[in-house]
Amino acid sequence: MKNTISQRVADFLKGYPPFNFLHPKDLEKLSEQISIIYKEKDAVIFAENDKTHDSFYVVHKGAVALKKSTKNTVLDMCDEGDIFGLRPLLAQENYIMEAVAHEESILYAIPIAVFKPYALENRNIGNFLIESYASNTRNPYSDIHKDKLYGDEILDDNLQSNNHSFDLAPIKYSKKIVTCSPSTTVKDIAIIMNKKKVGAILIVDEMLPIGILTDKDLRNKIVTGDFPITTTAETIMTKPVITYPKKMTVTEAQMAMMKSNISHLCLTKDGTINTKAVGILSKHDVMVALGNNPAVLIKALKRTKKIKEIKPIRNQIMQLLQGYLDQNIPMTLITKIITELNEACTTRVIEICIDKMSSPPPVKFAWLAMGSQGRGEQMLHTDQDNAIVYENVNEVFRDETRIYFQKFAGLVNKGLFEIGYDYCPADMMASSPKWCMSLDDWKAQVHHWITNPGKNEVLLSFIFFDYSSTYGDTEIVSQLSDYIFETIKANPIFYMHLVSGALQSPSPTGFFRQFLVEQDGANKDNFDIKRRALMPLTDAARVLILSHSIKGISNTAERFEKLAELEPNNRELYLSCSYSFKALLKFRTKQGLLHHDSGQFIELESLTKMEKIKLKRTFKTIKELQELISVRFNISNLV
Repeated sequence: MKNTISQRVADFLKGYPPFNFLHPKDLEKLSEQISIIYKEKDAVIFAENDKTHDSFYVVHKGAVALKKSTKNTVLDMCDEGDIFGLRPLLAQENYIMEAVAHEESILYAIPIAVFKPYALENRNIGNFLIESYASNTRNPYSDIHKDKLYGDEILDDNLQSNNHSFDLAPIKYSKKIVTCSPSTTVKDIAIIMNKKKVGAILIVDEMLPIGILTDKDLRNKIVTGDFPITTTAETIMTKPVITYPKKMTVTEAQMAMMKSNISHLCLTKDGTINTKAVGILSKHDVMVALGNNPAVLIKALKRTKKIKEIKPIRNQIMQLLQGYLDQNIPMTLITKIITELNEACTTRVIEICIDKMSSPPPVKFAWLAMGSQGRGEQMLHTDQDNAIVYENVNEVFRDETRIYFQKFAGLVNKGLFEIGYDYCPADMMASSPKWCMSLDDWKAQVHHWITNPGKNEVLLSFIFFDYSSTYGDTEIVSQLSDYIFETIKANPIFYMHLVSGALQSPSPTGFFRQFLVEQDGANKDNFDIKRRALMPLTDAARVLILSHSIKGISNTAERFEKLAELEPNNRELYLSCSYSFKALLKFRTKQGLLHHDSGQFIELESLTKMEKIKLKRTFKTIKELQELISVRFNISNLV
């Protein structure tokens, strides 16, 4: 007869990690050893510095607060399905915080001795427990814990799966080898290659490869008249033939061809000329295998003649992005590659639009990407944020120059819309007169924002300070950047307004750790990951990097990493912010690709318990970061 109580315990636990990784029979056995504990409100489960218990705990009903008794500060709130008290499982030390029933609660006590073998045998369980343990420390992304957060595709940004990495895919090669003897004439070789429709022929002696002839050799050596068509293969063949083993990856093949500047590889049984050839690999084969390789896509972009030809390439970039995410490529690498490709798309649109104009640009100019694109964080199809800054001109040519660039910007904005970038609802685009100005006009605008920092001015400066130069003259951009830092330095009170704006982002969670969702509108009951999680990190990084007068770094994660160098005493916090930001960006990107939208609003009911735990874990750094900037700029009263 089944134990009804243990069966109910198993039914509850199987819905939560890490117990959902257990085989049903193992979970049933474990459940028979679990104790059920009732705690009244304010009852202490364990106190700070207590010796560790022989069990850890899962909240079945109610809520448990984890506190530092000395400050009576709530560090975390555990609700249904959450685990706490893992210290005895992973560290032989006393508890470093206390656990108190925040409300009437029912807990499951999991015996360490019974559960530990499962954690050791099942990697998924071990991963989750280590992450959960780290998440209840001051900083789950600290140096102490970051190397232990293995196997988590959201949290551990430094790992990738070597079994499925995009550059380790095996190459497909042609097994239909066309061969001839060393004494075959070039005329006969040309006839054979034409009949077999191949671009290379292998010269063999006693079945072993001794050389290779390609159609390029025929053009360069025969068609030019350097050798007659009666010349034999051994006279003009490339030798010794470069051979590789048949088990080679796409990247290895690409690198081999680049290294030797050749278009064909001979594959043999053992990779040497001493064994029989088993296949021929051409550069075309490699290009087909690479498919959405960034280099291939950039070459395709450069060949486009019309804007409409760019859109399908943009779609391929999205496919590439999905592939990278599926293969768990590090987010740092993904953002760099996708940003380069997005910039290449914009650049090609700009080049095509310049050709459409009746005359070339009258003066030097630069196209600025702003907002998420300027920070190199625009993974998905979102709206445009851009501007133009051009050289100062004589008053006589001022109107003429302004009209030219506004017309040009209109063409570019329209072109970007055609390839998938929506128009900015607030009209923060280069086609607007406010976002298309000479260097002096931009300086005047920036000076006004900094010296008259109202709410709108601060918002506009937030967007503008994240720019990067996509196309054109970089010296103009550098002059503008220098002016911005000089003006801010002369008006330090501006930092207070920037910090105040940075602290206005709504909190991601409430007191009981529940996600704070939208209360009305089209996205009612959905979680805004952009405003509540990403923006607080982005805004704080911007303020801090500006305070150090660092220009040329606009990416949020890179800003935090630079700040970690500049402020060693805050290194751990800044690195944790960098990791959190990349994790959140990856999460949003995945959600956007899944639902074919911007990924900004997330339907919480669609998330698993594990996904919610991972999201909440990234929020831990936000509060500490906001406290740091409010104290540093002496506006704690505004928090």
